[in-house]
Amino acid sequence: MKTLNVGLIGAGFMGKAHSLAYAALPMFFWPAPALPVRKMVAELNDEVAAEAAVRFGFESSTSDWRSLVESDEIDIVDISTPNNTHREIAVAALDAGKHVICEKPLAQNVEDAKAMYEAAQRNDGVHMVAFNYRRTPAVAMARKLIEEGAIGAVRNFRGTYLQDWSADPSSPLSWRFQAEVAGSGALGDIGTHVLDMARYLVGEVEGVSSVLKTYIGERPVQSGAADQLAAAEKLTDAPTATVDVDDEVMTLMRFSDGAVGSLEATRNAYGRNNFLTFEIHGETGSLIFNYERRDELQVFFASDPADRRGFRTIYTGPAHPYGEGLWPIPGLGLGFGETKIVECNDLITAIVEGSDVSPNFGDGYQISKIAAAIQQSAQSGQWVEISPLEA
Repeated sequence: MKTLNVGLIGAGFMGKAHSLAYAALPMFFWPAPALPVRKMVAELNDEVAAEAAVRFGFESSTSDWRSLVESDEIDIVDISTPNNTHREIAVAALDAGKHVICEKPLAQNVEDAKAMYEAAQRNDGVHMVAFNYRRTPAVAMARKLIEEGAIGAVRNFRGTYLQDWSADPSSPLSWRFQAEVAGSGALGDIGTHVLDMARYLVGEVEGVSSVLKTYIGERPVQSGAADQLAAAEKLTDAPTATVDVDDEVMTLMRFSDGAVGSLEATRNAYGRNNFLTFEIHGETGSLIFNYERRDELQVFFASDPADRRGFRTIYTGPAHPYGEGLWPIPGLGLGFGETKIVECNDLITAIVEGSDVSPNFGDGYQISKIAAAIQQSAQSGQWVEISPLEA
């Protein structure tokens, strides 16, 4: 069976998720399109890289990501590093003839995203941005129902992504709170997932009217090199530094096909863990999804008899998208890892078949343009239009 050698850059939370997907791919999807080989991992120094290789099952390690990108042994470059490093690594990898998967958001800002998209356009490698939530079977089922016309033309999309891990002011100053690294806060970190859902299910966003808000202006500086999303204990005595990104984003949206929508994303919503949701209303029905109940899709069809109308629940399983490779009983329970396995399978399949994969760097660039428009609208207080993707 064909093999493809993977070089992973960044061995944090997302590096762990991607490594799991490469290992599990043939266990879930068999025969596999090709076997991903965990060949090399790159980290900040030799010690951390060597530890990551042992932990995540890679054959070798390096503290120089450039040597990984330039290696003739590497077929796929996996970028699981902070946002401000994506452009340099991705452009170098694509120009070196590699296939590339990059964690979301595609880049720190729209200029970097454009450069990455242009590098993808001038090279032949497959390129993917890792918006994995769209590969939840219930979400893919929602798209199937929309494409089949089951709810008619979409009129309204309402999406949220609410978390609470940064609601406590003692949460450490992760790089996700620093504009020079992240670019934006809740908008780029989790709001872009909702934008991907909106584009995947409804269509292109052509205009936004937005509000951004920062609630906590300073946070304690974390100790150690490993990024912390939240502190097990309050960091009350640590020195503090400035937060210069948004804690919350709210925006209205206009879609190119006439639908309207809204988005809310925050990491400061006490009681919400990973509350990624959408509610879609069409001419003849509605759909509701909540990632915290990810095996379920609620559907309402206006064609039902009046005395039997109401939301019904579909429990996803073998009969639904990706069901042939996942668990054999509906509602048995999927997790974050399974969406990454599906994502990995789609990437490897596209490489083997020489086909496109979605979302790609064009999608990532367009989402970066929408995010930039949201920031501009929040500053100006005006609607901001978004241009279509340049060919």
